[in-house]
Amino acid sequence: LSAAVTLICGSAAAVVVWKWLRKRQIQKKMEEARRSRDEGVKKMAKAVQQFREQVPSVQTDSILSLPLLELMKRLQEGSLSPRNVLYTYLEKALDVTQQTNCLRHFIPECEEQLQKIQRQSEKGLLYGIPISIKDHIGHKGHLSTCGLVQCLDTLVQEDSVLVKVLKKQGAIPFAMTNVPQSLFNYDCSNPIFGQTLNPFNHQKSPGGSSGGEGALIAAGGSILGIGSDIGGSIRLPSSFCGLCGLKPTAERLRDGQAFGAPICLTWILCSCATPVPCALGPMARDVDSLALCMKALLCEEMFQLDPTVPPIPFNEEVYSSSASLRVGYYDTDGYFPLPPCMRRAVQEAKRALEAAGHQLVPFSPPRIHYVMTELFLKTFFADGGRAWLDVFTGDAVDPNLKPQVNWCKIPRLGKKLLALILKPLVRLFNQFLLLKLKNVAVTSLCRSVKEMWNHHHQIQVYRTEFITRWRELQLDVVLCPVLGPAFTTGYPGKLLTAISSTMLYNVLNFPAGVVPVTRVTEADEEELKLYRGCCDDPWDRTLKQAVAGGMGLPVAVQCVALPWQEELCLRFMKEVETLSREK
Repeated sequence: LSAAVTLICGSAAAVVVWKWLRKRQIQKKMEEARRSRDEGVKKMAKAVQQFREQVPSVQTDSILSLPLLELMKRLQEGSLSPRNVLYTYLEKALDVTQQTNCLRHFIPECEEQLQKIQRQSEKGLLYGIPISIKDHIGHKGHLSTCGLVQCLDTLVQEDSVLVKVLKKQGAIPFAMTNVPQSLFNYDCSNPIFGQTLNPFNHQKSPGGSSGGEGALIAAGGSILGIGSDIGGSIRLPSSFCGLCGLKPTAERLRDGQAFGAPICLTWILCSCATPVPCALGPMARDVDSLALCMKALLCEEMFQLDPTVPPIPFNEEVYSSSASLRVGYYDTDGYFPLPPCMRRAVQEAKRALEAAGHQLVPFSPPRIHYVMTELFLKTFFADGGRAWLDVFTGDAVDPNLKPQVNWCKIPRLGKKLLALILKPLVRLFNQFLLLKLKNVAVTSLCRSVKEMWNHHHQIQVYRTEFITRWRELQLDVVLCPVLGPAFTTGYPGKLLTAISSTMLYNVLNFPAGVVPVTRVTEADEEELKLYRGCCDDPWDRTLKQAVAGGMGLPVAVQCVALPWQEELCLRFMKEVETLSREK
């Protein structure tokens, strides 16, 4: 007996020691990553200081105030030097990341790219333009972390296709921006590099998962960035930070993830074909910048490097058209009622479009509850979240992700029992409340390959149904709301089901963009006090808390077109932007 007790105690002690050592190893890796980042910041600050001593006459405010099209023009004609522009934005980015913690790492090779483009005889469309890229987009010699400790050991060995094309067009990638851990959150925090803050209000989140991009561009530290979107990850940071952002049809741009990038569930979802695909797209401070970026990327170089990208160049004629549009519109999808200011923004944009001669037609997207529960969530959690949980094996879990992680950890039997308990409550509770409970607690499973194929088929059936309704109304584009204004940090992890407004167009794989049109007013804040949502349930009350205190924050709308019609989507975004600025 005594030997058995000794063995048990010894085994328990060994487990405790092993866990402590493992935790300490993780901690040391994270500290090393932070130290490397901080050293990179110091080196860049030193390089900027040397530049300022060598060229003290640079008018940084003048350069930073230029819109992208004007900056491009001056770089092309030679009245501005790429070196002055690069170091101006490096200096600004240093200041912005000190305030918001938006950068994961500077790219010191930007100096080599600067030298290279200055030696070239031909100037690409993005000649001399400093550009920031999201953490997981592969750049040779750098990490692609997704905020995960397991990804801190492997350097990317080759530029991704997207980065190669940007460089071919003369752009200078100079910074990689922070992301939420695993990219599966629309906050922007991870245990390695910490929480990124909204530049307009440091109590608020910049959104996610392209939140580092959102904060950097909104605060003026970058003029153009590349993000990715699998549920709203370009559009939500654009909404929260007052930017323009475009999620194209997923196959229109591809990352072509480079050899040496870490392979995990996040990489698979962002780089491979799934029934709800990830899309890469631009983020900037105006629509013309997005159009220029798309025009630069949709070039022969892209089509040659990645033959899976359809060889469809940017259609300037469609983007420049002034023909009147037939616009479908709605200010709520009937699933998760948004704050009053977001619905006001849609109604104001609708009236402005009508006054400008466009035809506005009421439109109601079909079966959003079904889309959210059976199509979107089932795509990513068909196995009950087990593959996603594997990403965190031997990793620290960010506090903002713990609600989702804890739900996924409920055993399959526990989920079945929870489903049995919830089912009878439909007679006692509002149907919307039940659906929210089911979404959070009882994620549908695909129990066989046959069920998975059927799931893929149902997504195609829904896309056909949606397009049919669109065609029946003879719509060109759709105007609709986007989630916002910016949430208080920590709240996005509590409200996964609030992203129905953006998630819908990932399921459909339609191009969709966000344009800021107004700001939160005192009247909006007063009206928010009366907000009850669907049924004044815990989720509605949490949303109310999340957006409270948003006075002066940006308020945006969403613009949508049919697949492969990015130019029409951008043209519509430009119309909304012009009318809102006139107002």
